[in-house]
Amino acid sequence: MKRIGFAMCGSFCTVAEAITMMKQLKEKYEIVPIMSGMTYSTDTRFGKAEDFIAEVEEITGKEILHTIVETEPIGPKKMVDLMVVCPCTGNTMSKLANGITDTSVTMAVKASFKIRNKNQ
Repeated sequence: MKRIGFAMCGSFCTVAEAITMMKQLKEKYEIVPIMSGMTYSTDTRFGKAEDFIAEVEEITGKEILHTIVETEPIGPKKMVDLMVVCPCTGNTMSKLANGITDTSVTMAVKASFKIRNKNQ
């Protein structure tokens, strides 16, 4: 079964929609859940962080990776076949475009590039 890294950023107004997409993907793929530190720890008017965490961990059956240290091994350990960032903030997109890896999500994406480049 293919493994998808499903990374979630702090676009809090769309986290519920992202979780719906995660549920659909879980029907066909193994999901490795990843959250930015902000998404993992911030309560907003759209919901409490602990509720989102509980729902994602229930869907995936896995603990969420939410630190740079936890996501760095994604590449070396070949933990995923594909990386999805959903929702993805403009801030995260700009960091990825400029090679900045200062969050768990940007590290997860960077690490997944290593997998792709090694397979070519």
